[in-house]
Amino acid sequence: MRVRFFAAAEEAAGTAEEQREETRLDALRDALVADHPALTGILPRCAVLVDGTRHDDDVELLSGATVDILPPFAGG
Repeated sequence: MRVRFFAAAEEAAGTAEEQREETRLDALRDALVADHPALTGILPRCAVLVDGTRHDDDVELLSGATVDILPPFAGG
């Protein structure tokens, strides 16, 4: 699956995008923090979209899925 990072999440991960193999969203969250410790304080506040739909709970991730990690944005 493709994981895309935006704004502060991209900065913390050190990349805009990466390929992952996790099959559950909770496992992906744990693996991202393990691989990118700077995400520890950011990821819990992020909206996580799987194929364009927000998911706050654990869901299955299909191999062709796109997961977007979107931190809260400030603005008016």
